[in-house]
Amino acid sequence: MEINSKIFKAYDIRGIYPEQINKEVAYLIGRAYIKFLNKKNLKIVVGRDNRLSSLTLFKALTKGVTDQGATVVNVGLSTSPMLYWATAYFKFDGGIMITASHNPSQYNGFKFVREKAIPISEKTGLKEIKTFSTKIHRSDLYKLRKGKVLKKNVLKEYIRFNLKGFNLKKFKSLKIIIDTANAATGIIVPDLFKRLNCKVYHLFSKLDGSFPNHNPDPLIKENLRAIFKEVKAKKADLGIAFDGDGDRLFFINEKGRVVPGDLITALVAEMVLRKNPGEKILYDIRSSNIVRETVKERGGVPVAGRIGHSFIKERMRKENIIFAGELSGHYYSKEHYFCEAPIFVLFKIIEKISESGENLSEIILPFKKYFHSGEVNFKTEDKKRALKALENKFKKEGKVSKLDGLRVDLKDWWFLVRPSNTEPVLRLVVEAKTKKLLRQKTHFLSDILHG
Repeated sequence: MEINSKIFKAYDIRGIYPEQINKEVAYLIGRAYIKFLNKKNLKIVVGRDNRLSSLTLFKALTKGVTDQGATVVNVGLSTSPMLYWATAYFKFDGGIMITASHNPSQYNGFKFVREKAIPISEKTGLKEIKTFSTKIHRSDLYKLRKGKVLKKNVLKEYIRFNLKGFNLKKFKSLKIIIDTANAATGIIVPDLFKRLNCKVYHLFSKLDGSFPNHNPDPLIKENLRAIFKEVKAKKADLGIAFDGDGDRLFFINEKGRVVPGDLITALVAEMVLRKNPGEKILYDIRSSNIVRETVKERGGVPVAGRIGHSFIKERMRKENIIFAGELSGHYYSKEHYFCEAPIFVLFKIIEKISESGENLSEIILPFKKYFHSGEVNFKTEDKKRALKALENKFKKEGKVSKLDGLRVDLKDWWFLVRPSNTEPVLRLVVEAKTKKLLRQKTHFLSDILHG
Protein backbone atom coordinates (compact mmCIF):
# COMPACT_ATOMS: atom_id res chain seq x y z
CA MET A 1 0.00 0.00 0.00
CA GLU A 2 1.05 3.61 -0.47
CA ILE A 3 1.57 5.71 2.67
CA ASN A 4 0.47 9.36 2.65
CA SER A 5 3.72 11.34 2.82
CA LYS A 6 1.97 14.22 4.66
CA ILE A 7 1.90 12.20 7.90
CA PHE A 8 5.69 12.51 8.24
CA LYS A 9 6.30 15.71 10.22
CA ALA A 10 9.49 17.37 11.50
CA TYR A 11 9.52 15.49 14.83
CA ASP A 12 7.02 12.64 14.50
CA ILE A 13 4.36 10.93 12.40
CA ARG A 14 0.85 12.31 12.73
CA GLY A 15 -2.42 12.17 10.80
CA ILE A 16 -6.16 11.49 10.82
CA TYR A 17 -7.38 7.98 11.65
CA PRO A 18 -8.20 5.89 9.65
CA GLU A 19 -7.82 7.91 6.41
CA GLN A 20 -4.13 8.75 6.84
CA ILE A 21 -3.00 6.50 9.69
CA ASN A 22 -4.46 3.03 10.15
CA LYS A 23 -3.40 -0.51 11.07
CA GLU A 24 -1.78 -1.16 7.66
CA VAL A 25 0.32 2.00 8.00
CA ALA A 26 1.18 1.14 11.62
CA TYR A 27 2.35 -2.34 10.63
CA LEU A 28 4.65 -1.01 7.89
CA ILE A 29 6.04 1.72 10.14
CA GLY A 30 6.79 -0.84 12.88
CA ARG A 31 8.81 -2.89 10.44
CA ALA A 32 10.49 0.17 8.90
CA TYR A 33 11.60 1.45 12.32
CA ILE A 34 13.35 -1.84 13.14
CA LYS A 35 14.90 -1.93 9.69
CA PHE A 36 16.19 1.60 10.27
CA LEU A 37 17.81 0.68 13.61
CA ASN A 38 19.48 -2.25 11.81
CA LYS A 39 20.62 -4.27 14.84
CA LYS A 40 19.96 -7.80 16.06
CA ASN A 41 18.05 -8.78 19.22
CA LEU A 42 16.49 -5.36 19.70
CA LYS A 43 14.17 -4.66 22.63
CA ILE A 44 11.79 -1.80 21.89
CA VAL A 45 9.50 -0.10 24.42
CA VAL A 46 6.02 0.61 23.03
CA GLY A 47 3.49 2.76 24.88
CA ARG A 48 0.19 4.33 23.86
CA ASP A 49 -2.13 7.11 24.87
CA ASN A 50 -5.85 6.45 25.34
CA ARG A 51 -7.17 7.67 21.98
CA LEU A 52 -9.93 5.46 20.58
CA SER A 53 -7.62 4.25 17.80
CA SER A 54 -4.49 3.70 19.90
CA LEU A 55 -5.10 0.04 20.83
CA THR A 56 -5.77 -0.91 17.18
CA LEU A 57 -2.58 0.85 16.10
CA PHE A 58 -0.66 -0.75 18.97
CA LYS A 59 -1.59 -4.26 17.84
CA ALA A 60 -0.62 -3.56 14.23
CA LEU A 61 2.59 -1.72 15.11
CA THR A 62 3.79 -4.45 17.49
CA LYS A 63 3.07 -7.08 14.84
CA GLY A 64 5.29 -5.09 12.47
CA VAL A 65 8.05 -4.76 15.07
CA THR A 66 7.97 -8.48 15.99
CA ASP A 67 7.66 -9.62 12.36
CA GLN A 68 10.87 -7.71 11.70
CA GLY A 69 12.56 -9.75 14.45
CA ALA A 70 12.57 -7.37 17.45
CA THR A 71 11.05 -7.83 20.90
CA VAL A 72 8.36 -5.41 22.07
CA VAL A 73 8.33 -4.29 25.71
CA ASN A 74 4.70 -3.29 26.18
CA VAL A 75 4.32 -0.62 28.89
CA GLY A 76 0.62 -0.17 28.09
CA LEU A 77 -1.09 3.17 28.73
CA SER A 78 1.65 5.74 29.08
CA THR A 79 2.62 9.38 28.75
CA SER A 80 5.42 10.32 26.37
CA PRO A 81 7.84 11.27 29.21
CA MET A 82 7.15 7.91 30.88
CA LEU A 83 8.00 6.07 27.66
CA TYR A 84 11.22 8.07 27.16
CA TRP A 85 12.21 7.45 30.78
CA ALA A 86 11.54 3.69 30.53
CA THR A 87 13.64 3.44 27.35
CA ALA A 88 16.65 5.13 28.95
CA TYR A 89 16.30 3.93 32.56
CA PHE A 90 15.98 0.24 31.70
CA LYS A 91 18.56 0.56 28.89
CA PHE A 92 16.33 -0.67 26.06
CA ASP A 93 17.27 -0.18 22.41
CA GLY A 94 14.52 2.24 21.43
CA GLY A 95 10.94 3.29 21.97
CA ILE A 96 7.75 4.14 20.09
CA MET A 97 4.95 6.18 21.62
CA ILE A 98 1.54 5.94 19.95
CA THR A 99 0.03 9.40 20.34
CA ALA A 100 -1.02 12.53 18.51
CA SER A 101 -0.07 14.67 21.51
CA HIS A 102 -2.42 17.67 21.87
CA ASN A 103 -4.31 17.15 18.58
CA PRO A 104 -8.08 16.45 18.54
CA SER A 105 -9.38 12.90 18.98
CA GLN A 106 -9.57 11.97 15.27
CA TYR A 107 -5.76 12.22 15.03
CA ASN A 108 -3.13 9.69 16.00
CA GLY A 109 0.54 9.09 15.34
CA PHE A 110 3.95 7.88 16.50
CA LYS A 111 6.93 9.41 18.31
CA PHE A 112 10.25 7.56 18.02
CA VAL A 113 13.40 7.37 20.13
CA ARG A 114 16.53 5.26 19.86
CA GLU A 115 18.71 4.07 22.77
CA LYS A 116 19.04 6.49 25.73
CA ALA A 117 15.74 8.03 24.56
CA ILE A 118 17.51 10.05 21.86
CA PRO A 119 14.73 11.44 19.63
CA ILE A 120 14.41 10.47 15.98
CA SER A 121 13.36 13.49 13.92
CA GLU A 122 13.20 14.31 10.22
CA LYS A 123 16.93 15.04 10.22
CA THR A 124 17.97 12.00 12.27
CA GLY A 125 15.98 9.13 10.79
CA LEU A 126 12.33 9.85 10.02
CA LYS A 127 13.13 10.27 6.32
CA GLU A 128 14.79 6.86 6.28
CA ILE A 129 11.84 5.28 8.13
CA LYS A 130 9.56 6.84 5.52
CA THR A 131 11.67 5.36 2.69
CA PHE A 132 11.85 1.91 4.30
CA SER A 133 8.08 1.85 4.92
CA THR A 134 7.42 2.15 1.18
CA LYS A 135 9.87 -0.62 0.23
CA ILE A 136 8.88 -3.41 2.61
CA HIS A 137 7.67 -6.65 1.06
CA ARG A 138 5.92 -9.46 2.88
CA SER A 139 8.10 -11.91 0.97
CA ASP A 140 11.01 -10.77 3.17
CA LEU A 141 9.40 -12.30 6.25
CA TYR A 142 10.54 -15.88 5.71
CA LYS A 143 14.14 -14.75 6.31
CA LEU A 144 13.33 -13.31 9.73
CA ARG A 145 12.92 -14.86 13.13
CA LYS A 146 9.91 -13.37 14.91
CA GLY A 147 10.26 -11.37 18.10
CA LYS A 148 8.11 -11.57 21.23
CA VAL A 149 5.88 -9.19 23.19
CA LEU A 150 6.74 -8.75 26.88
CA LYS A 151 4.63 -6.79 29.35
CA LYS A 152 6.25 -4.38 31.80
CA ASN A 153 4.57 -2.15 34.38
CA VAL A 154 6.72 0.95 34.89
CA LEU A 155 4.34 3.45 36.54
CA LYS A 156 5.32 2.95 40.20
CA GLU A 157 9.04 3.04 39.49
CA TYR A 158 8.59 6.10 37.25
CA ILE A 159 6.85 7.97 40.06
CA ARG A 160 9.51 6.89 42.58
CA PHE A 161 12.22 8.18 40.24
CA ASN A 162 10.44 11.55 39.87
CA LEU A 163 10.08 12.06 43.61
CA LYS A 164 13.69 11.38 44.57
CA GLY A 165 15.42 14.48 45.87
CA PHE A 166 12.21 16.00 47.26
CA ASN A 167 11.55 16.14 50.99
CA LEU A 168 7.80 15.60 50.83
CA LYS A 169 7.42 16.06 54.60
CA LYS A 170 8.28 19.74 54.16
CA PHE A 171 5.54 20.24 51.57
CA LYS A 172 2.57 22.26 52.81
CA SER A 173 -0.99 21.04 52.56
CA LEU A 174 -2.06 22.82 49.39
CA LYS A 175 -5.29 22.83 47.47
CA ILE A 176 -4.50 21.82 43.87
CA ILE A 177 -6.66 21.51 40.75
CA ILE A 178 -5.37 19.21 37.99
CA ASP A 179 -6.92 18.95 34.52
CA THR A 180 -5.77 15.95 32.49
CA ALA A 181 -8.49 16.40 29.81
CA ASN A 182 -9.64 12.73 29.94
CA ALA A 183 -6.18 11.88 28.55
CA ALA A 184 -3.40 9.48 29.53
CA THR A 185 -1.78 11.66 32.24
CA GLY A 186 -4.82 10.76 34.33
CA ILE A 187 -3.16 7.42 35.16
CA ILE A 188 -0.32 9.18 37.01
CA VAL A 189 -2.26 11.57 39.26
CA PRO A 190 -3.67 9.17 41.92
CA ASP A 191 -0.33 7.43 42.65
CA LEU A 192 1.62 10.67 42.47
CA PHE A 193 -0.42 12.67 44.97
CA LYS A 194 -1.26 10.01 47.53
CA ARG A 195 2.20 10.67 48.98
CA LEU A 196 1.35 14.33 49.63
CA ASN A 197 -0.85 15.90 52.25
CA CYS A 198 -2.61 17.95 49.56
CA LYS A 199 -6.24 18.29 48.61
CA VAL A 200 -6.34 17.40 44.93
CA TYR A 201 -9.33 18.02 42.69
CA HIS A 202 -8.82 16.04 39.51
CA LEU A 203 -10.82 17.44 36.58
CA PHE A 204 -11.77 15.11 33.71
CA SER A 205 -9.94 12.18 35.31
CA LYS A 206 -11.92 9.47 33.51
CA LEU A 207 -9.96 8.18 30.53
CA ASP A 208 -11.92 8.89 27.37
CA GLY A 209 -10.08 9.04 24.05
CA SER A 210 -12.85 11.09 22.44
CA PHE A 211 -11.89 13.97 24.80
CA PRO A 212 -15.54 14.92 25.48
CA ASN A 213 -14.87 17.95 27.68
CA HIS A 214 -12.21 19.77 25.67
CA ASN A 215 -9.26 19.09 23.38
CA PRO A 216 -6.09 18.23 25.32
CA ASP A 217 -4.21 21.35 24.26
CA PRO A 218 -3.60 23.78 27.16
CA LEU A 219 -1.94 26.29 24.84
CA ILE A 220 -5.47 27.30 23.70
CA LYS A 221 -7.20 29.34 26.41
CA GLU A 222 -10.62 28.00 25.50
CA ASN A 223 -9.45 24.60 26.80
CA LEU A 224 -8.57 26.13 30.18
CA ARG A 225 -11.99 27.56 31.00
CA ALA A 226 -12.93 24.74 33.38
CA ILE A 227 -9.70 24.92 35.37
CA PHE A 228 -9.84 28.74 35.59
CA LYS A 229 -13.35 28.46 37.01
CA GLU A 230 -12.47 25.64 39.41
CA VAL A 231 -9.34 27.34 40.80
CA LYS A 232 -11.43 30.39 41.70
CA ALA A 233 -14.43 28.41 43.00
CA LYS A 234 -12.31 26.17 45.25
CA LYS A 235 -9.92 29.01 46.21
CA ALA A 236 -7.08 26.73 45.20
CA ASP A 237 -3.38 27.44 45.62
CA LEU A 238 -2.46 26.09 42.20
CA GLY A 239 -3.88 24.75 38.94
CA ILE A 240 -2.08 22.41 36.54
CA ALA A 241 -3.21 21.58 32.99
CA PHE A 242 -1.51 18.80 31.01
CA ASP A 243 -1.62 18.17 27.28
CA GLY A 244 -2.73 14.91 25.64
CA ASP A 245 0.47 12.90 26.01
CA GLY A 246 1.66 14.52 29.22
CA ASP A 247 4.88 16.13 27.99
CA ARG A 248 3.65 19.72 28.47
CA LEU A 249 2.06 21.36 31.49
CA PHE A 250 0.73 24.83 32.21
CA PHE A 251 0.50 26.46 35.62
CA ILE A 252 -2.48 28.52 36.75
CA ASN A 253 -1.99 30.79 39.75
CA GLU A 254 -4.40 31.22 42.66
CA LYS A 255 -6.17 34.04 40.77
CA GLY A 256 -7.05 31.69 37.92
CA ARG A 257 -4.50 33.08 35.45
CA VAL A 258 -1.90 31.27 33.37
CA VAL A 259 1.73 31.74 34.34
CA PRO A 260 3.81 32.05 31.13
CA GLY A 261 6.12 29.10 30.48
CA ASP A 262 9.27 31.23 30.28
CA LEU A 263 8.67 32.65 33.77
CA ILE A 264 8.35 29.08 35.10
CA THR A 265 11.68 28.34 33.36
CA ALA A 266 13.27 31.32 35.15
CA LEU A 267 11.87 30.26 38.53
CA VAL A 268 12.91 26.60 38.24
CA ALA A 269 16.34 27.63 36.87
CA GLU A 270 16.84 29.77 39.97
CA MET A 271 16.00 26.76 42.21
CA VAL A 272 18.20 24.37 40.23
CA LEU A 273 21.17 26.76 40.29
CA ARG A 274 20.90 27.14 44.06
CA LYS A 275 22.04 23.52 44.38
CA ASN A 276 24.09 23.42 41.16
CA PRO A 277 25.98 26.73 40.79
CA GLY A 278 27.78 27.37 37.54
CA GLU A 279 25.66 24.98 35.45
CA LYS A 280 24.19 25.77 32.03
CA ILE A 281 20.47 26.51 31.60
CA LEU A 282 18.91 26.40 28.12
CA TYR A 283 15.85 28.45 27.12
CA ASP A 284 14.15 28.77 23.76
CA ILE A 285 14.76 31.92 21.77
CA ARG A 286 11.14 33.12 22.25
CA SER A 287 11.62 33.38 26.01
CA SER A 288 11.67 36.64 27.96
CA ASN A 289 15.02 38.28 28.65
CA ILE A 290 14.29 37.70 32.34
CA VAL A 291 15.33 34.05 31.88
CA ARG A 292 18.82 34.99 30.69
CA GLU A 293 19.13 37.68 33.37
CA THR A 294 17.99 35.35 36.17
CA VAL A 295 20.41 32.60 35.15
CA LYS A 296 23.33 35.09 35.08
CA GLU A 297 22.37 36.62 38.43
CA ARG A 298 22.22 33.17 40.04
CA GLY A 299 25.69 32.24 38.78
CA GLY A 300 24.60 30.01 35.91
CA VAL A 301 25.40 30.07 32.21
CA PRO A 302 22.40 31.02 30.01
CA VAL A 303 22.15 29.30 26.62
CA ALA A 304 19.63 30.41 23.98
CA GLY A 305 18.39 27.53 21.83
CA ARG A 306 16.30 26.65 18.81
CA ILE A 307 12.64 25.82 19.34
CA GLY A 308 11.64 22.14 19.24
CA HIS A 309 12.30 19.18 21.51
CA SER A 310 14.79 17.36 19.26
CA PHE A 311 16.99 20.49 18.91
CA ILE A 312 16.86 21.11 22.65
CA LYS A 313 17.66 17.52 23.63
CA GLU A 314 20.55 17.39 21.16
CA ARG A 315 22.01 20.65 22.52
CA MET A 316 21.55 19.54 26.13
CA ARG A 317 23.43 16.30 25.50
CA LYS A 318 26.18 18.00 23.54
CA GLU A 319 26.82 20.67 26.21
CA ASN A 320 25.77 18.68 29.31
CA ILE A 321 23.04 21.22 30.15
CA ILE A 322 21.28 20.60 33.46
CA PHE A 323 17.84 22.12 32.75
CA ALA A 324 15.88 23.62 29.86
CA GLY A 325 12.48 25.20 29.31
CA GLU A 326 10.31 26.32 26.42
CA LEU A 327 7.60 28.96 26.24
CA SER A 328 5.25 26.17 25.12
CA GLY A 329 5.32 24.38 28.51
CA HIS A 330 7.99 21.76 27.73
CA TYR A 331 10.63 21.40 30.47
CA TYR A 332 13.69 19.15 30.28
CA SER A 333 16.13 17.77 32.84
CA LYS A 334 19.57 16.20 32.56
CA GLU A 335 18.60 13.77 35.36
CA HIS A 336 15.67 12.64 33.22
CA TYR A 337 18.02 11.64 30.41
CA PHE A 338 17.75 15.09 28.80
CA CYS A 339 14.02 14.48 28.21
CA GLU A 340 10.80 16.15 29.32
CA ALA A 341 10.41 16.20 33.10
CA PRO A 342 6.96 17.65 33.83
CA ILE A 343 6.55 16.00 37.26
CA PHE A 344 9.96 17.27 38.40
CA VAL A 345 8.94 20.83 37.46
CA LEU A 346 5.49 20.45 39.06
CA PHE A 347 7.05 19.34 42.36
CA LYS A 348 9.63 22.13 42.17
CA ILE A 349 6.76 24.65 42.02
CA ILE A 350 4.96 22.97 44.95
CA GLU A 351 8.27 22.98 46.85
CA LYS A 352 8.71 26.71 46.20
CA ILE A 353 5.18 27.58 47.33
CA SER A 354 5.70 25.44 50.46
CA GLU A 355 9.07 26.89 51.48
CA SER A 356 8.33 30.55 50.64
CA GLY A 357 4.95 30.86 52.31
CA GLU A 358 3.89 32.99 49.33
CA ASN A 359 1.28 32.23 46.70
CA LEU A 360 2.30 31.62 43.09
CA SER A 361 1.43 35.10 41.81
CA GLU A 362 3.68 36.64 44.51
CA ILE A 363 6.52 34.23 43.70
CA ILE A 364 6.33 35.05 39.98
CA LEU A 365 5.99 38.83 40.42
CA PRO A 366 9.78 39.58 40.45
CA PHE A 367 10.09 37.85 37.07
CA LYS A 368 7.41 40.04 35.45
CA LYS A 369 9.88 42.74 34.49
CA TYR A 370 9.01 42.97 30.80
CA PHE A 371 5.90 42.95 28.61
CA HIS A 372 5.69 39.98 26.26
CA SER A 373 3.29 39.49 23.35
CA GLY A 374 3.26 35.69 23.17
CA GLU A 375 3.21 34.25 19.63
CA VAL A 376 1.13 36.05 16.98
CA ASN A 377 0.60 34.35 13.61
CA PHE A 378 0.64 36.07 10.21
CA LYS A 379 -0.33 34.39 6.95
CA THR A 380 2.13 34.96 4.14
CA GLU A 381 2.88 33.05 0.95
CA ASP A 382 6.44 34.36 0.68
CA LYS A 383 8.02 33.81 4.09
CA LYS A 384 11.60 34.32 2.85
CA ARG A 385 10.79 37.70 1.31
CA ALA A 386 9.11 38.93 4.49
CA LEU A 387 12.04 37.85 6.66
CA LYS A 388 14.54 39.50 4.32
CA ALA A 389 12.55 42.75 4.37
CA LEU A 390 12.58 42.80 8.17
CA GLU A 391 16.30 42.03 8.32
CA ASN A 392 17.14 44.85 5.91
CA LYS A 393 15.02 47.28 7.93
CA PHE A 394 16.53 46.49 11.33
CA LYS A 395 20.06 45.14 10.78
CA LYS A 396 21.70 48.53 11.35
CA GLU A 397 19.62 49.33 14.43
CA GLY A 398 19.98 46.17 16.50
CA LYS A 399 21.76 42.90 17.13
CA VAL A 400 20.63 40.25 14.62
CA SER A 401 20.41 36.51 15.37
CA LYS A 402 19.40 33.82 12.87
CA LEU A 403 19.51 30.95 15.35
CA ASP A 404 15.82 30.21 14.65
CA GLY A 405 14.11 32.56 12.23
CA LEU A 406 15.10 36.23 12.69
CA ARG A 407 15.57 37.79 16.10
CA VAL A 408 16.63 41.42 16.51
CA ASP A 409 17.53 42.88 19.91
CA LEU A 410 17.16 46.66 20.17
CA LYS A 411 17.58 49.14 23.04
CA ASP A 412 14.31 48.70 24.96
CA TRP A 413 12.69 45.87 23.03
CA TRP A 414 13.28 42.84 20.81
CA PHE A 415 11.34 40.78 18.31
CA LEU A 416 11.50 37.31 16.79
CA VAL A 417 9.90 36.25 13.50
CA ARG A 418 10.15 32.64 12.46
CA PRO A 419 8.49 30.59 9.72
CA SER A 420 6.17 27.68 10.46
CA ASN A 421 7.41 24.31 9.15
CA THR A 422 3.93 23.21 8.10
CA GLU A 423 1.88 26.32 7.15
CA PRO A 424 2.27 29.53 5.11
CA VAL A 425 2.60 31.38 8.42
CA LEU A 426 5.15 33.58 10.18
CA ARG A 427 5.13 33.60 13.99
CA LEU A 428 5.92 36.91 15.69
CA VAL A 429 7.03 37.47 19.30
CA VAL A 430 7.72 40.94 20.72
CA GLU A 431 8.99 41.93 24.16
CA ALA A 432 9.41 45.48 25.48
CA LYS A 433 10.18 47.35 28.69
CA THR A 434 6.78 49.06 28.76
CA LYS A 435 3.25 48.10 27.76
CA LYS A 436 3.00 51.16 25.52
CA LEU A 437 6.21 50.29 23.68
CA LEU A 438 5.07 46.68 23.25
CA ARG A 439 1.80 47.84 21.69
CA GLN A 440 3.54 50.33 19.39
CA LYS A 441 6.16 47.87 18.13
CA THR A 442 3.69 45.02 17.69
CA HIS A 443 1.47 47.26 15.52
CA PHE A 444 4.50 48.51 13.61
CA LEU A 445 5.75 45.01 12.83
CA SER A 446 2.21 43.82 12.02
CA ASP A 447 1.89 46.51 9.35
CA ILE A 448 5.19 45.41 7.78
CA LEU A 449 4.20 41.71 7.83
CA HIS A 450 0.74 42.42 6.42
CA GLY A 451 2.29 44.58 3.70
